[in-house]
Amino acid sequence: MSHPRPQAGTPGPYEFPHATRFALANGLRVIVAPMHRLPLVSVIAVVDAGAAGDTAGREGLAMLTAAALAEGTVDRDGPALVEAFERLGTAVDSGAEWDDATVQLTMTPARFDDAIALLAEVVMAPRFAEGDVERLKAERLAELLQQQVEPRGLADERFARVVYAPTSRYARAAGGSPATVRALDAAQARAWHGFRYGSTTTTLIVTGDVTPEVVRSVVERRFGAWSHPVEPMPAVHPQARTTERALHVVAKADAPQSELRVGHVGLPRTHRDYFRVVVMNAVLGGLFSSRINLNLREEHAYTYGAHSGFDWRRAAGPFVVATAVKTEVTDAAVREILLEIDRIRDAEVTADELDLATKYLAGVFPVRYETTGAVASALAVATVYELPDDYFSTYRNHIAAVTRGDVLTAARTHLHPGALQVLAVGDAAAITEPLAALHLGTPSVTTADEGETA
Repeated sequence: MSHPRPQAGTPGPYEFPHATRFALANGLRVIVAPMHRLPLVSVIAVVDAGAAGDTAGREGLAMLTAAALAEGTVDRDGPALVEAFERLGTAVDSGAEWDDATVQLTMTPARFDDAIALLAEVVMAPRFAEGDVERLKAERLAELLQQQVEPRGLADERFARVVYAPTSRYARAAGGSPATVRALDAAQARAWHGFRYGSTTTTLIVTGDVTPEVVRSVVERRFGAWSHPVEPMPAVHPQARTTERALHVVAKADAPQSELRVGHVGLPRTHRDYFRVVVMNAVLGGLFSSRINLNLREEHAYTYGAHSGFDWRRAAGPFVVATAVKTEVTDAAVREILLEIDRIRDAEVTADELDLATKYLAGVFPVRYETTGAVASALAVATVYELPDDYFSTYRNHIAAVTRGDVLTAARTHLHPGALQVLAVGDAAAITEPLAALHLGTPSVTTADEGETA
């Protein structure tokens, strides 16, 4: 006996923590969001020093530099720095993504001043010891080697290449390639730090059991003398490699299944249609109940899961549908993905689909921001993309305002079937001919080590 699906209820009231913003005389920006429920304080230093700024031949430098920040300072080597943080009951974590580098930690309010003093050392005066940098390089090279033998990572890396023009930074992995990573060294990390890290490119975000007055006093004392102006990050140019549909096969004979990526250049994070596109993608492939997942997983049993998404960056990141399917149904899965992209552009989604997507997005929103760390991370995203101050308090209203017509317009405007790049990593001997029969263009076949075979 089947039962009707429970209907989503009306989302309850939610208020994102209020944030106070100010800047020091040296240009360093500070955001404070008091949250007094628990005796914890989370801090994130957000620096405009992401991987998008890597120059040709030095891809991976931004990530290597950010990772090395936590390995020691001018006054403390790595073990001494770790011990100093442990004495405060905390640990520091640093890293970089496309659009920013971050250093973050969480502590009790009683340790706030001392923790900020250590954070200032890490951000302003890192050591970049040769041995530490070489160890981090070796770890990254091991990750890249693993990626070459693991179809999922290989598919992600190759998809960027087929979507973006070779001259675009987005065509190359944020963490670099084996050749570029091997060429990096501690001197380059020091130079990148001097070039990108400064008071004018840094925002300090503090959330938790603390007041803006205390934060201002401590930050001025610990960071106020840092005077190092830095120019804004140059813009990335997200040119498409082609505007015509194309098929790409990466031959991996030992692959037990096919990794599929279907997509094209997407949109920048600040695009005016952001909310419409988020809802549209939720219906298409962003949720478990989405059309693509229900088609490939539930109806046809081609895969354990399939999803679509826009990778939101300052410049236009990729739109991509990703899944892994059995080798013998590779062509059928691609055909169904293409049909679903066409279908969402052909007619309005149903009222039930829209209701499920908008209520899910609105309902899960507060759950994401229950901890001091999560709120700090959210404010970091808002900082990087210069979102309006009321973004979080109005998010659910914007989602709820999206109509079926908005979804159709977003799909017709921002999904481009004629420009889709279809990439499959798998047994080329078994999948190339069936894929070619879908009339996606003459297949380009490469090997995992990049050699052209057809």
